[in-house]
Amino acid sequence: MFAVIKTGGKQYTVAANDLLKVEKLEAEDGATVTFDEVLMVGNGTDTTVGAPLVEGATVVAEVVKQGRDRKIIIFKKRRRQNSRRRNGHRQAYTVLKVTDILTGGAKPAQKAAPKKAEAAAAEGDDLKQLDGAGPAAVKKLNEAGITTFAQIAAMSADDVARVEEETGLKGKFERGNWVEQAKELAGK
Repeated sequence: MFAVIKTGGKQYTVAANDLLKVEKLEAEDGATVTFDEVLMVGNGTDTTVGAPLVEGATVVAEVVKQGRDRKIIIFKKRRRQNSRRRNGHRQAYTVLKVTDILTGGAKPAQKAAPKKAEAAAAEGDDLKQLDGAGPAAVKKLNEAGITTFAQIAAMSADDVARVEEETGLKGKFERGNWVEQAKELAGK
């Protein structure tokens, strides 16, 4: 099954599980976007062309990432006038993954919960309470599998050295006295 949708002043032919790069949409990574401006829907030999839109047809996509294209240089020069202008521009874009093409007024299936909400719910303790642990350090600790104060409190000197080497947080455990702080915070 395929569809032709309109977004950002352009038309795109899409099918299920396609990755699509479109003009920037105001949505976070992992969010679901619904396109109601469907110009054509086809399934094998059966094709429905809208006038201008197909009634009851929608395309559901998930935002994979937001980004900016490579820089385009704009150079203007007026000969023999000692005048020139050089500008650069990076166009913002959104990468989408098409999940569903719905017809007949069908509604998209609701997701259980967004990915960021699941990550926040699965997260153990607020490691930013440790002295010197900012968002970047907490992210590195979470990537290493450390999410609770109890995990830090149970670490030996060898474990601390290994984690510091893996995460690039050399000396943070000792300078901030994180193991002792984690023991106190885990006891609360």
